[in-house]
Amino acid sequence: MYSRLIEPPKDKSFFLFGPRGTGKTTWVRSKFTKALYLDLLEAEVFNDLLANPQRLENFIPKNFNNWVIIDEVQRIPELLNEVHRLIEKNKYKFILTGSSARKIRRKGINLLAGRALSYHLYPLTAMELADDFDLNHSLSYGHLPCVYTEKDPRAYLESYVKAYLEEEVQQEGLTRNLGKFSRFLEAASFSQGAILNISSVARDCSIERKVVESYFSILEDLLIAYRIPVFTKRAKRRMVNHPKFYFFDAGLYCTLRPAGPLDMPEEIGGHAIETLFLQELTAINAYLRLGYNIFYWMTSNNTEVDFVLYGNKGILAFEIKRTAKISSTMLKGLKAFQKDYPKAKTYFIYGGERVLREGNIEILPIKDTLKKLPEILSH
Repeated sequence: MYSRLIEPPKDKSFFLFGPRGTGKTTWVRSKFTKALYLDLLEAEVFNDLLANPQRLENFIPKNFNNWVIIDEVQRIPELLNEVHRLIEKNKYKFILTGSSARKIRRKGINLLAGRALSYHLYPLTAMELADDFDLNHSLSYGHLPCVYTEKDPRAYLESYVKAYLEEEVQQEGLTRNLGKFSRFLEAASFSQGAILNISSVARDCSIERKVVESYFSILEDLLIAYRIPVFTKRAKRRMVNHPKFYFFDAGLYCTLRPAGPLDMPEEIGGHAIETLFLQELTAINAYLRLGYNIFYWMTSNNTEVDFVLYGNKGILAFEIKRTAKISSTMLKGLKAFQKDYPKAKTYFIYGGERVLREGNIEILPIKDTLKKLPEILSH
């Protein structure tokens, strides 16, 4: 088991959200070895508590003073009312894991009105992988923990996609037509790292635009995709106004994205490296509680910066390229951004080996940068 960067609270109940396969159950059971563990994927426990959520108190021994873990809590949203009552009545401490907050919100149940903090677990980071980190492996298979334990990571990722279709989407009743949703997933993979055009995706998979919009919302609710907004604060230029789309893990993207004879490997690889960098940014920002909001920057004439981090710690801008050779045109976006935001720290991350500098732009190798990202984001 890899040592994770996430640090839980010591004496306050908390939610732990994250996509399937990120290791939530493994982490909580190894970190809280004396906790009472209730798994809502276990049929007997699920049926008992679904029939009467108030039976939860019967599962907890009298005078129990340790943590109570409820795994996959979104399966019985009504259980949160009872959790709330037991926190107030008996001062119990709960750890509530889930792969979606959609069902909880849909039932109109709040997340315990501030009586529990919210944490997220993401795929492994390069820093957590340490000596096991291999850039080429990461770009092909991503950072879900099981791609480092399964003999065939590609087969695992294909079954992971199928599990999401059958278990999450179908069981939760999110869509009645899995065939349509499967076609949509493939079409959505062509939007990876691009400005999201929902009408275009709808045409590509021959599904109504309104349905496609709901499918994108499902992906976000299941925490397996993001829409990254454009950075427009005090904009000095005309900006685009649509978000960019990313699946949450490079391996998932590469599994969903079909590669035919007309597809350029460098295009797929370019989006994979952006995805890998984004998932690292997202995880480190959350684990260290840095408070950045993540954007991209693009003017109406297509001058672009891949990622902009904005928060109390300042403004950071990153351009990501897989190539080992740098041309002046590749730095155009960062130079334009720096002109508009002189206080920003700007970084060009590339596939070479040398640490370089072009004016105020730091040029850093991707392999080293991913392992040093906590240090870069914290300063």
